[in-house]
Amino acid sequence: MKVCKVEDLVEGQKLSRAVLSYDYQVLLAEATVLTGDYIDKLKNMGITEVHIRDENYHNIEAVSVMKQEMVKLIHKSVRNILEKHMYSRNTELQKLSKTAEEIVMNILKEKEVVDRIYDIRERSSDLYEHSISTCSLATLVALRLGLDNEKVHDISVACLLHDIGLRYLNFEYIGRTLDDFNTVEAVEYYKHPIYGYTSIKEETWISELAKSIILHHHENMDGSGFPMRIKDIPPEARIVATCDVFDEMICGICQKRLKVYEAIENLKAFCGIRYDEKVVGALLEFLAVYPVGSIVITNEGETGIVIRQNKAFSDRPIIKIIKNKEGNPLNEDRLVDMLKENTVFIEKVVE
Repeated sequence: MKVCKVEDLVEGQKLSRAVLSYDYQVLLAEATVLTGDYIDKLKNMGITEVHIRDENYHNIEAVSVMKQEMVKLIHKSVRNILEKHMYSRNTELQKLSKTAEEIVMNILKEKEVVDRIYDIRERSSDLYEHSISTCSLATLVALRLGLDNEKVHDISVACLLHDIGLRYLNFEYIGRTLDDFNTVEAVEYYKHPIYGYTSIKEETWISELAKSIILHHHENMDGSGFPMRIKDIPPEARIVATCDVFDEMICGICQKRLKVYEAIENLKAFCGIRYDEKVVGALLEFLAVYPVGSIVITNEGETGIVIRQNKAFSDRPIIKIIKNKEGNPLNEDRLVDMLKENTVFIEKVVE
């Protein structure tokens, strides 16, 4: 299967995965053959991407941090809890502590969780999915850095709540970049960590460390962040800040959406400047630079699809060549293991 923008769909294509609404109701079932009416329906409902079947993608599957079914359940739970939240004390929020435990336990039960390479793809995302994804990434980083269980839990809880302050903005920010904001909107956006912290600072069930993470999750090491522009923040907040900005980049949250390799280049460029070197190092150890399903062009001019990752070598995947350097489709399968064929490298990713 491959991800296809709705605007690029054509009649006759078949869905490889069901299309779900924001509350996970099935809009179009798996294996549905797309018609003009269905494509118009997707556009009208604001769906931007779907998964479609493609022979070139047969028998390839990305390695995810959590199974899709679990993500669906957690998404629904987080959404229901956060949407009930009021500005002052709210007992519903305490349920997120249990949700955080579920996320950590689901990550830990996977074999070789600390040594695997994961296919985190660029995608559209809402506030709740972004919070869950940031939680997954930050939990993995914390585990790789050897943090104790209590701090891992605090990080996970803080991630699920880190953007709660966005709920107090009275303007639309989804699908817009910071450059689109007027002066008043930008000022309000930069305050959202304060709004979030203020909304939970009196809660007794959440630790002071988690509260601090929520307040400081947009601060940078060089003082270029917000809302307080300070350099000295807890190391746990640095973990969340880095994972948060990476997921924002690949989801296009308040900025132009980037390819995974572009977001990784951004992390490398500002490593030790904005972002903590140890955190970036731990994050890059398990992020696939070219996620499974990526269409790439090699230095030899051939076009291929990433089908598997090589353990401990996140930028040297195994690819299936689908076109020769003249651009003609191949009639037989040809795999290139870039760990073994070290003269082959990926020159660019096809948009």
